[in-house]
Amino acid sequence: MTYQPKSDFLTVMLERGFVADCTDYEGFDKALCDGVVPGYIGFDATAKSLHVGSLIQIMMLRWLQKTGHKPLTLMGGGTTKVGDPSFRADERPLLTNDQIDDNIAGIKKVFAKYLDYGDGETDALMLNNAEWLDELNYLTFLRDIGRHFSVNRMLSFESVKSRLDREQSLSFLEFNYMILQAYDFLELNRRYGCLVQFGGSDQWGNIVNGIDLTRRVDDGGLFGLTSPLLTTSDGKKMGKTADGAIWLNADMRSPYEFWQFWRNTTDADVGRFLKLYTEMPVEECNRLGALAGSEINEAKIILANAVTTLCHGAEAAATAEATAREVFEKGGIGDDLPTVSLTAADLGDGISIVQLIVKTGLAKSGKDAKRLIKENGAKLDDAPLTDAGLMIDAAALSSPIKLSAGKKRHALVQLDG
Repeated sequence: MTYQPKSDFLTVMLERGFVADCTDYEGFDKALCDGVVPGYIGFDATAKSLHVGSLIQIMMLRWLQKTGHKPLTLMGGGTTKVGDPSFRADERPLLTNDQIDDNIAGIKKVFAKYLDYGDGETDALMLNNAEWLDELNYLTFLRDIGRHFSVNRMLSFESVKSRLDREQSLSFLEFNYMILQAYDFLELNRRYGCLVQFGGSDQWGNIVNGIDLTRRVDDGGLFGLTSPLLTTSDGKKMGKTADGAIWLNADMRSPYEFWQFWRNTTDADVGRFLKLYTEMPVEECNRLGALAGSEINEAKIILANAVTTLCHGAEAAATAEATAREVFEKGGIGDDLPTVSLTAADLGDGISIVQLIVKTGLAKSGKDAKRLIKENGAKLDDAPLTDAGLMIDAAALSSPIKLSAGKKRHALVQLDG
């Protein structure tokens, strides 16, 4: 990208690698220089927490506020009832209103850590599109809004086209999603003066729809800016691991496991992730990312500490680092490892080591646990575990035991009471 921005926000976005595309660099840059720009990202409530895959968008909103503008976090209380079909092979399961409300309550927890909410000019606002979508009159909506959409054009968007090219069903319900998202942008512009929508590059078609709709209905000039869909240097989807998503809420993924995810970043990704997920100066990010050998491991610890501090606080980051150093450097048991507590009823006359490995999440199934043991990948209190038939009883749990899968994944098992 050769455009040289004048605004602080667009400068940060381009320097740190946040930008995949923008609908109008010059127009957006001018708006940012002329005054406070409200910008939004929508988050559908499909789970009780967002995961690391959403963190790049959260950081975009954080930088928007830090450079003097106004972030709008839009909860998809309405659109979640439909489900975004973008680049999915099948329809999302439909959730009840209560499930959606529970998920929104869980998602809201993370935003207060990254944004300042309030009534000030640049304070963030927490919004819910159910406020306007739930009240829509279907015939009025079709007549006033639906007439501005070309089905031919909607079919040409990659998110829809890829589904149809594979001859996979796309329901009428899902087809409406992009119209509702476009309508969100129109409503946010009318209600809050919102000028820009951010999102992953898979949202480009939906964002452009909102810009076109607002131009047709209100003659408004809006902007869109997308971030790249991140994969790690080895091709894996960002935020996904062998044992599931890296959630941002502590009750769904412990701060220690969150910290460890970033500590395990591949060497090639360190500099890039420092620029995207921390606020360290770009020059320092580049310097740390260029380190090699054992020095790159210290850079990974700096990355893990910085990202964990933003998400869970400085104390959680320090505790995670101390636990990791104790576990890996001293072979001891840290006090912040993922822990499974068993009751006497759970334990009964004894529980198999295979069941325990599954309960701790170190293996997905009994079959996986047995294979882990067979391939010498499991340890019990740092000693190789060779007997898949081993039974653990109350005497064995008189003090917590440590289970390990490979060199980097550990958990504690303890007996309650």
